[in-house]
Amino acid sequence: MRAEALCRAAAASYISSRVKNHTFIDYATEGYVALVGLIILCLHNRAAPYWMPLLAAHVVCLALIYALLRVHAAHPHHRVIDFLRHFYPVLLYTALYRETAALNQLPSPGFLDTYFIRLEARVFGMQPSLVFMDALPYLPVSELAYAAYFSYYVMIAGIGLTLFFRNRRQFFHFLSVISFVFYVCYLVYIFTPVIGPRVFFREIVDFPLPPDLQPTPPPTFPAVIANGPFYQIMHWIYRVFESPGAAFPSSHVAVAFSTVFFSFRYLRPIRWLHLGVAVLLSLSTIYCRYHYAVDVLAGALATALLVPVGNLLYLRFRQADRSEPPPAGTAPAPPS
Repeated sequence: MRAEALCRAAAASYISSRVKNHTFIDYATEGYVALVGLIILCLHNRAAPYWMPLLAAHVVCLALIYALLRVHAAHPHHRVIDFLRHFYPVLLYTALYRETAALNQLPSPGFLDTYFIRLEARVFGMQPSLVFMDALPYLPVSELAYAAYFSYYVMIAGIGLTLFFRNRRQFFHFLSVISFVFYVCYLVYIFTPVIGPRVFFREIVDFPLPPDLQPTPPPTFPAVIANGPFYQIMHWIYRVFESPGAAFPSSHVAVAFSTVFFSFRYLRPIRWLHLGVAVLLSLSTIYCRYHYAVDVLAGALATALLVPVGNLLYLRFRQADRSEPPPAGTAPAPPS
């Protein structure tokens, strides 16, 4: 009986330490990393010859997150540790995104673009991602579109850093919901691999389309557009960081509109400008030929569904988020 009591006390102490040191975003990140690790373990096949290193990386990632939280609990005022403790999910975004390309052939080999191309034709009577640029092949239009597309990165970093230095509680709220949206999109990418309109350009993606879906003549990018500075910047980003199969839903659209939610909530002076840029970004994903129109619609729907859910989960966990710091240099935030 005494041994049983000691075990219960130890378990209660362990759970208490986790609750004290963990926030909603910690549970969400650890949950996503663990879930994807389970997917790798259960579904690995010849499409993922490096599944064991990937699985080991997930185990190491979980251990490092836990260690970081424990170290931060012991040294909460150390600036470097405090920064890493708050920003570590952001540091994982790119790696977790790129990983989806290595995993999206596990559930079922192949990509779903043929279905999406036919869906576009049925819904719109054309391929918006090809027609849009051909209708406006002008450098000022294209540069505005590519700049709007690039603004996605500015939205995430700009809103995040502003809230981090302005009010830590608001930053935790932002990071929790944005990360939740990212993680759900990443899971969809693993099970619904769609490359996007780049499949029409064989020199960009070697994906064989059925002859009836390949446009005649083959589409091209107007030379005047391809010489634009923002086109070149986005071309480099996609060449280095893009993950084939991560088009549906558009995370650019889903996350951009998720950041707009926080402008309306915490940064109201910029909210309408931010919303206008997000709308332009959504159109640009089609104009710049990164996404099908249905990807954009799905991204907007993802925002409408995931932001309320993420917000609710954040608020539910908030009572347990005892490591969440008070606002920095401001009065306490009003109840959410």
